[in-house]
Amino acid sequence: FEQVTKKAVLGIWARRSKLNLVGAHINVFTGEWTQKDAGIGTSIDSFYEYLLKAYLLFGDEEYLYIFQESYQAAMHYLFNDPWYVEVNMDSAAIVWPLFNSLQAFWPGLQVLAGDIDPAVRTHAAFFSVWKRYGFTPEGFNLATLTIQQGQKSYPLRPELIESTYLLYKATRDPRYLDAGRDMVASLQYGTRCPCGYCHISDVEFHKKEDHMESFFLAETVKYLWLLFDLAVGPDNLVENGPYKYIFSTEGHLLPATPQISLKREHCSYFGAYCKDSDSKQGSETSGVSADPQETNGSKFYGSWVHTGFPSDSFLESTSVPGLIKGLCPGLTHGQKYGITYLPLVDTAPEDVSPTQKEPSQPTVVQSHSVVVVSDQGAHLIQSKPNSDHKNAQEVSPGRPESDPPKI
Repeated sequence: FEQVTKKAVLGIWARRSKLNLVGAHINVFTGEWTQKDAGIGTSIDSFYEYLLKAYLLFGDEEYLYIFQESYQAAMHYLFNDPWYVEVNMDSAAIVWPLFNSLQAFWPGLQVLAGDIDPAVRTHAAFFSVWKRYGFTPEGFNLATLTIQQGQKSYPLRPELIESTYLLYKATRDPRYLDAGRDMVASLQYGTRCPCGYCHISDVEFHKKEDHMESFFLAETVKYLWLLFDLAVGPDNLVENGPYKYIFSTEGHLLPATPQISLKREHCSYFGAYCKDSDSKQGSETSGVSADPQETNGSKFYGSWVHTGFPSDSFLESTSVPGLIKGLCPGLTHGQKYGITYLPLVDTAPEDVSPTQKEPSQPTVVQSHSVVVVSDQGAHLIQSKPNSDHKNAQEVSPGRPESDPPKI
């Protein structure tokens, strides 16, 4: 799948303009651009996002190179500090002096790239629109400083909240907690409906529409929870789990597992389980720390400096090209992913003393939802309580690899 999608990426990049800009719409049969408006929002946002994230996941430096080139072009031709406009991809003439709500992911992407200062300024500008109306309209005209005609709605989008979370993660500035609190207030008092949260059809008058997109639960609420949970501490799977994680553009967690890690970091990567000799060899060749709390200093990526923030050690570890060609021998499915799930177990009958138990049984930790057993060399992780026992995942330790347990 990665090879197929990379062909699409390279196909788009091969048809870029001389300014290193790409348009909004392309005919997939002829390769001709059908709309040459270049921007960072609607129709093109995920192109920029996945260039950097594909590099972080796969370590293929071709993705990083294309991202650097396209990012520099966007900052040169589209960035009217602190806003972004849409221009003709060939001439760079301004087509739309418009903020559209999908642009709001951009500060979060800049955090991953380490370009924090413009991200802070742009987020402040975007959030000023939210404070003005209580939400971000789909379109805000930068020439008239009014809502773009026909783009008055707010369909519970997550992009600005996502950038708020990532900026707080990078800076720990409490202003982003304040912004998150305002967003929660807007959602709770402006969109709450009897059976969920309503689409806002007009942000000026807060008119509700009986409609809720699935991304509200998958992304909007998730990023708000992560923002405030991080303020309490890093004791959650995303911040302190067995792997580093990258969010897909739909808010799905993509773990940087050993299966897609680099050759030289394999076996030394935090969460990988290999024989002692393999692990020792991996540590000597990669220089990647197995300590998930380690952070490195600044690293140059093109024309900007990557400053220190919690994912630095991961960025540093992906600097060597090449994908692994297999797995360490003798791994169970649970070892590959760091944990193994077992069915809930009943407590022993009262008439059975502890001395009667078999000494070879593994130590288990009982929670309300699953029992997690630590494999050799694995880290023990206990899931958070869940009062609904029926929703517990029940997977035997001998479950075949073709049918992996869901985490």
